[in-house]
Amino acid sequence: MKLLVIEDDREAAAYIAKGLSESGYVVDCAADGRNGLFMASSGHYDALIVDRMLPGMDGLTLIAALRAAELRTPVLILSALGAVDDRVKGLRAGGDDYLVKPFAFRELLARIEALLRRGSGTTTTTRLRVGELEMDLLARAVTRGGQEIELLPREFRLLEFLMRHAGQVVTRTMLLEHVWDYHFDPQTNVIDVHVSRLRQKIDKGFAKPLLHTVRGAGYCLRAE
Repeated sequence: MKLLVIEDDREAAAYIAKGLSESGYVVDCAADGRNGLFMASSGHYDALIVDRMLPGMDGLTLIAALRAAELRTPVLILSALGAVDDRVKGLRAGGDDYLVKPFAFRELLARIEALLRRGSGTTTTTRLRVGELEMDLLARAVTRGGQEIELLPREFRLLEFLMRHAGQVVTRTMLLEHVWDYHFDPQTNVIDVHVSRLRQKIDKGFAKPLLHTVRGAGYCLRAE
């Protein structure tokens, strides 16, 4: 799942993005309201984390603009303003939840998980399946044939991308951009290493392999 953090405090944004990435999410960041509105308007995010006080355009104006454009992406507002009237104003502007600074990261993570479960009117996919391989995006759990498979956060992101593109050939460039957030080829074997480890976890011990290498092209996850 992909999240957008709109926060002008670089240290706070880095802290949030790092924690969410380690929890298995794909995270983008915007440092001001106008750029945040532009990125959020793409509709490519499952949830937004929006600081209330932003340069260029404040967080509540940004959220109101999204709602006026009929974008229903769930929004968690972050703010040092914690009075009841401030929280009510944020929710009435279109926010789905409101978290007062300073906060514990585990609470932020729990609130994001709750927003994703709630859906807020979106059509977010929460379960993926390819043959007997199943992924629960909310519980961050993977099973094959009822057998639980433990994955590291990057392996989970890699498998999620492959499952979302099941039956298609996925190139190295696609994986670099969408799983590693690289927009160039750093000439590394990191993809090969991770794919090899993932293949060991999801295919070893099962009669039919799901993860296939397409020589000269990339990889394909498919059930025979």
